[in-house]
Amino acid sequence: MKDEMMAKIMDEVMKKMGGSTTTSSQACDCDPSSKINADLCGLTEYVGTAMGHTIGLVIANLDYSVHELLKIDPKYRSIGIISDRVGAGPQIMACDEAVKATNTEPVIIECPRDTEGGAGHGCLIVFGAEDVSDARRAVEVALSFVEKQFGDVYGNSAGHLEFQYTARASYVCEKAFGAVVGKAFGLTVGAPSGIGIVLADTACKTATIDPIAIATPGNGGTSFSNEVNFFFSGDSGAVRQAIIGAREVGKQLLKALAPDEPLESATCPYI
Repeated sequence: MKDEMMAKIMDEVMKKMGGSTTTSSQACDCDPSSKINADLCGLTEYVGTAMGHTIGLVIANLDYSVHELLKIDPKYRSIGIISDRVGAGPQIMACDEAVKATNTEPVIIECPRDTEGGAGHGCLIVFGAEDVSDARRAVEVALSFVEKQFGDVYGNSAGHLEFQYTARASYVCEKAFGAVVGKAFGLTVGAPSGIGIVLADTACKTATIDPIAIATPGNGGTSFSNEVNFFFSGDSGAVRQAIIGAREVGKQLLKALAPDEPLESATCPYI
């Protein structure tokens, strides 16, 4: 039943997937221990799935030719993979938690144009590990955090908003967003893209933060998605406050595009 609920939520977030019907009590059940559906496939490469049509995979001994073509450091014999159709920020932030908890390194982070027809994109993340147990554990940890990281994703038929925060960025956030390892990091996303510019402006005016980069549809790695991403770091409290200020403004703007539709968290807000 929970899988059906998650499918329904994601059907309403980001165009095909906007606005959740989850109640507050249901939403607050989401935590890093949520089920990752590890029993749905018997292949050794399969680890599990999570919301957003996210799949976790592991290859114990990557073929030499593929290894070479992917330009992965030869010392990493094994790889873990997180791949999805809907979302990049939630999965990237979940993978950042995974790297903190395991002896792995992010070797590939790419964001294909996707969202199953919506305004955003999906992602491909590959962990490198010297031991397959580390690769598998990284994927398991990442999958278990995906639901939590969808907590500050909001959507309706007109577009979506996304807000992410970590008190201590690690190597995935560094590789994907240019975050400073060990410092608080935040990001805001607005789609359609004009909303994303307002979110960036609001964040900077709300608190004293250190802007890192802004990604527009044609500049900054958003795969020509109709969204603007803003990345920043700074004092933990300031970063959090900047996100909260931008979130309140973004929700009002996106609601104006579809006033008759609900605009709720995909799971349970965590910021």
